Order: sequence, then C-alpha cells, then structure tokens
Amino acid sequence: MTGLIAAATSATDKRIVFRSGLASGNIQRLPGAFNPLVAKLIQEIGFEGVYVSGAVVSADLALPDIGLTTLTEVAGRGQQIARVTDLPTLIDADTGFGEPMSAARTITVLEDAGIAGCHLEDQVNPKRCGHLDGKAVVPTDEMVRRLRAAVSARRDPNFVICARTDAAGIDGIDAAIDRAKAYADAGADLIFTEALADESEFEKFRAAVDIPLLANMTEFGKSELLSAAQLQDLGYNAVIYPVTTLRLAMFAAEQGLREIAATGTQSGLLDQMQHRSRLYELLGYQRYNEFDSGIFNFTVEGGRR
Repeated sequence: MTGLIAAATSATDKRIVFRSGLASGNIQRLPGAFNPLVAKLIQEIGFEGVYVSGAVVSADLALPDIGLTTLTEVAGRGQQIARVTDLPTLIDADTGFGEPMSAARTITVLEDAGIAGCHLEDQVNPKRCGHLDGKAVVPTDEMVRRLRAAVSARRDPNFVICARTDAAGIDGIDAAIDRAKAYADAGADLIFTEALADESEFEKFRAAVDIPLLANMTEFGKSELLSAAQLQDLGYNAVIYPVTTLRLAMFAAEQGLREIAATGTQSGLLDQMQHRSRLYELLGYQRYNEFDSGIFNFTVEGGRR
C-alpha cells in the first residue's frame, strides 16, 4: 500500500523533479495549498508543484501577514502538506525568521520537513504583504549575507533557494533587477520579483536576469493576472497562485454560514458542497479499508499460552 499514509516519493526525488522542471522550458504551476487535503487535490488535477504561502499560514491562524508567525509554525504546516503529495513543495520562508544565522537554520529545518525549496525575501524584518504599500527593504549587501548564510547551510544541493525582491514597488524595476543579479551571484537558484505591474515589466525583468524566474499571480494585488501560457512565452520558469484556494474556500464558507444564519438550514446549499463520496475518494478511504483488512483481518487459533 505504498503512498497510502504518506506520499511514496522521497523528498530527495521531489527536489530533483523541481530543479529539472525549472530547467525544462515548461512553466511549473504551483497553486497554494492551505491544508494537506488541498495539496492532494492539486496533485490529482495535474499541476507541477504545491506552494505554501506565508500569508495563508498567517491567515489560517487569524493573523495578518506582518511577520507574526514562527519558523516552527511555518515548517510544521509545510511538513504536513509536503508529506501527502508526490509533488515538490515550495514554501514561503519570509525573511528567514531573523538574522543570517536564523536564515541558515531555516534552511535546515525546511530540508528536514521534506520541502523542495523556499524563498527568502529582502524586506526589513518583520515583513508585510508584498502587495501592500509601506514596505521597506534591507540594503542589498544585507540580503546577500542572508542568502549566503542560507546557501552555506544547505545539505541537499537540490534544495531550491529562491530569492524574492520587493524593491520594484519601492525603488523601481531597475533597482529590483540590480538586486536580482546580486542575489543570483550570492547563490540563489531562482528569483521571485514581487508586485510587477504588467506584462511589459515581467518581460523587462526576464530580459535582464539570466537565471530561472518565478511569477506571483495573486489576486487583488498590484500585478496584472497573466496566464501560465503568457508567462511561459515570456520565459518564466514557475508561477504561484498563493492565496487562490483559501479565497475560494473562505468565500464559499461565508456564503454558506450566512444562509444557515438566515434560514436555519443548510439544505439549500447541498449542490455547492463537496459530496461525502468525493471526499472519501480524495482521501483514499477504500484503500485504507483494504490496508486495514489485510493487516488486521486474522484469527488466532489454539489455546492460551
């Protein structure tokens, strides 16, 4: 019953797949998973990877995305998600949860959690959501130290270290490009530039930076929502949809709760719900039953010893 309780693919193999995917010429699509069950759905539908958003981990705890979560909380949720899917999981590690030494420790903890890669950003700690105003970034050399510490702590060379820069919305796209080049020189495998405005800015960034690039297609933010095909044509290697599944779920939950409050019953909502049979299918209920029967369905013969 391989792959029943946890994914059959090892963390090492997932990291190899992620690296090869970034070099494949085909864009790697990573929807955000707000829990492990969503990660199973992402795999079943056929995406290339799973993303764990720091904003979503915060929101799940009813906290704003302003650096209130800890490494332990983020790594714990990442481990829960990574262990159930054969897809590589990329996780948001904020600023590395402290000084460069903390960023180094973050890498080791995330490796131990079975994650395929993480991104570290150049915001001042504590950070804030990348699509809000009022952000501040650390000097380039400080972020370079953060990245070098992270790279030096990495034990699995296939663990992907992504550098995120928030400089475009503060100092302009040229400054963000300069930072991206410095971060690549510091050992980053992938560059994530936050809050670019439109296709022309994504194109300009791609033309200037010669290592793999990640695009963030978050809703209601500062970026035009480009399709995966458009981003691939522009030369981007990966795209994340960080909060999409949480937004869909929370909208549906709120609508349903309001109807129950108003009518006293959920009977009018049944066609908007995942059916019990579909949930059991996604969970692999029948396989668990077969596993349980195969292990425990036996009789003891003979007398007492």
